[in-house]
Amino acid sequence: MDPCPFVRLMVDSLALNLPQATRPAGAAVHPSATPCFCKISIKNFPSQTALLPLSSVSGDSPPDSAASSAGFHLDPSSLRRLSGKPVVMCLSVFAGRMGHTCGVNSGKLLGRVRITVSIDGAESKPKVFQNGWVKLGKGEDKISARLHLVVRSEPDPRFVFQFGSEPECSPVVFQIQGNIRQPVFSCKFSADRNSRTRSLPSDFSFNSTKGKWMRTFSGEREKPGRERKGWMIMVYDLSGSPVAAASMITPFVPSPGTDRVSRSNPGAWLILRPHGFSVSSWKPWGRLEAWRERGPIDGLGYKFELVADTGLATGIPIAEATMSVKKGGQFCIDRKTVRDLTINSKSTVKGSFVMASSVEGEGKVSKPIVQVGVQHVTCMADAALFVALSAAIDLSMDACRHFTQKLRRELCHDEHDSSFL
Repeated sequence: MDPCPFVRLMVDSLALNLPQATRPAGAAVHPSATPCFCKISIKNFPSQTALLPLSSVSGDSPPDSAASSAGFHLDPSSLRRLSGKPVVMCLSVFAGRMGHTCGVNSGKLLGRVRITVSIDGAESKPKVFQNGWVKLGKGEDKISARLHLVVRSEPDPRFVFQFGSEPECSPVVFQIQGNIRQPVFSCKFSADRNSRTRSLPSDFSFNSTKGKWMRTFSGEREKPGRERKGWMIMVYDLSGSPVAAASMITPFVPSPGTDRVSRSNPGAWLILRPHGFSVSSWKPWGRLEAWRERGPIDGLGYKFELVADTGLATGIPIAEATMSVKKGGQFCIDRKTVRDLTINSKSTVKGSFVMASSVEGEGKVSKPIVQVGVQHVTCMADAALFVALSAAIDLSMDACRHFTQKLRRELCHDEHDSSFL
């Protein structure tokens, strides 16, 4: 598998040095108390906002405290569009708390800094465009406010996959590289409503003959009432061998007196990988919870955690957020959500991009696009885990629909065929 070229454009080591006369009242050096922030923008990209800790150092010394922005991710199409052109990054520094009043920034503008960036060759080697203090605004005033920043880029190659159709339609999954689409996985979706499993213990196995999870000891019975349960998607390689799976282990049920899956009682999935040499033996890799958020914006809330070797009860949270039910969004695992964690047996996350998966809004046709950082893929089975996770978050958008709404036929139980192997 050959990856696609991506570049991460980062703004690190942000700090602000203000003359005493211009310091906002009550300003402190600690980042959490700093009443200053920076808006970072590049034409045709969503702007980023970062808090600015105040620094009291003099001269060219590094700041005594610093912050970083979320940065910009340049995909292959962006790299082609920007190739051979100077890219201007504008940093606008404000004093005051972040926020808006009547659509206008509530902070007072202190000044702007513009950094010219050239991305030519950035997909093959790291580059540094700015490192140190710069003055805000124009003029030769020696007591002007100063901004410290490091602007740099580094290659961030990723594998890109796309579902050929919606996950519940048992699609083929393609690897995308430029204009080439190559099939690499196939999926089989099942909606087996006869499943009575609400949770899986650490000791369990998969019976490929019956196509059901087999508990090694008796568990609680399902609760009566409306439920969306038993959904499962298997991922196969080109030889037809199962390489990953997403299994709904906790039904999606409405809270009492409502038609909504609540945060207090979310549905849950296990993301599974083959274990050992038997195709009927599986091991949990991750656990995904999802629910319907209340509030001014109708949202799909989710939390994903890695399952530790000690069992399901000791998960490591690495992603939690909310996306719009109407507009959809992206499920992401990146430097903002995870630090120094082992994603698979041979890779460790150290502030780098892990994965992103597109999710369409409720009722829209969804063919998820999955991006995975190359350092987290040592074999096809590793990539399949992220594909299964992507299917689970996409299917959760349907599982969390209000229970007054009907689901499409593929998501309902087929009495004549509940197998998926």
